Amino acid sequence: MVLAVIGLILGLILGIMVPWSIPLAYSKLFSIALLASLDSVFGGVRAALDDVFDDKSFIFGFFSNSLLAAFLVYVGDNLSIDLYYVALLAFGMRIFRNLGRIRRFLVKKT
Repeated sequence: MVLAVIGLILGLILGIMVPWSIPLAYSKLFSIALLASLDSVFGGVRAALDDVFDDKSFIFGFFSNSLLAAFLVYVGDNLSIDLYYVALLAFGMRIFRNLGRIRRFLVKKT
């Protein structure tokens, strides 16, 4: 858990210090990939708290969720279908569900 916090802090510092921006054309793809990644991270935290964490499953899920979500949004944009909103809703619901489970675990623990 300490390594995750250190990685988060280093990522925030790097993100603030590097003057890099996402082109507007790719903002939907990046935001969905970011949401999919956050979903995997919160799912991994929940699995770690439940003592069922598997690092291989986490790594595979992290990259496959991100790439598949970005690909679906890309295909949807090319077909003029807003799959972006569907992905936002699905990943948003999963993130909040995982956060709720993490919160319940931490409340029961104290």
